[in-house]
Amino acid sequence: MDRFEAMRAFSRVVETGSFSKAAETLNISRTSVTQLIQQLEARLRVRLLNRTTRRVSVTRDGAQFHERVQRLLADLEDAESSLGEAAQRPRGKLRVDVPSPLARLVLVPALAEFHARYPDIQIEMGVSDRMVDIIGEHVDCVVRGGELLDQSLMARRVADLQLGVYAAPAYLERLGTPTHPGELEGSAHHVVGFLWARTGRPLPLNLARGAQQVQVQGHCVLSVDDGNAYLAAGLAGLGVLWLPDYMAREQVAQGALVRLFEDWQLAPMPLYVAYPPNRHVGARLRVFIDWVAQVAARL
Repeated sequence: MDRFEAMRAFSRVVETGSFSKAAETLNISRTSVTQLIQQLEARLRVRLLNRTTRRVSVTRDGAQFHERVQRLLADLEDAESSLGEAAQRPRGKLRVDVPSPLARLVLVPALAEFHARYPDIQIEMGVSDRMVDIIGEHVDCVVRGGELLDQSLMARRVADLQLGVYAAPAYLERLGTPTHPGELEGSAHHVVGFLWARTGRPLPLNLARGAQQVQVQGHCVLSVDDGNAYLAAGLAGLGVLWLPDYMAREQVAQGALVRLFEDWQLAPMPLYVAYPPNRHVGARLRVFIDWVAQVAARL
């Protein structure tokens, strides 16, 4: 039995809660994972996992062992990545998940520079605005806008995104140009709602001008849960949007969107890279987070 492979398999089963998912992320068969766990339990003479036909759970002994295994595997990866060429040329696969507009407009166009700098890192990028089970789906990190509600995650704040209120010229021609944010509360105007994955509801808009503060929910004619669809709805004239300036910059330059309430300020939206608390920040993940911070600083 390869003890390190067995410990790696055990750790992955605990993280994913599934022999099948662990096997998939390790690129080995489910049978191999089962055999490694059985051999590890036989060597230690304790049961590490409780198995039923429906679920896998870690035993008390298994939980204690998992905590120490995580540290051991992290130290091993750190030792390997700190030596010679590995320290200068991090390699391997990274699984990340990023919001769809940030991927389309910012990160994917800039990836050529990342791969030129780190040619031996392969990125599997999930592009979504949904809540991702970082541990269960074995994702190395997620990039997300807004305050993080899951305090169990480790996170690095990489940017503060400036926000604005926008509408398409066709919308303004049809329903008029509001001059005060409060006008959006009436039925005379429409807004497009963005359904945040954390709550399943659109968030209100908070604006300030000097001592004045206004909170706007607006009359939603459409609510969506994808950033690209949200922008498309605004461009189609379906309602007023509030979104990060980077999403609107090109559309404003082309005359497809008009900024509203320019004398009002919106609190910036924090942008985070988050990762599991028990996930070692190895060279691959560290350079990716640094690169995301560098790219986000240009927004």
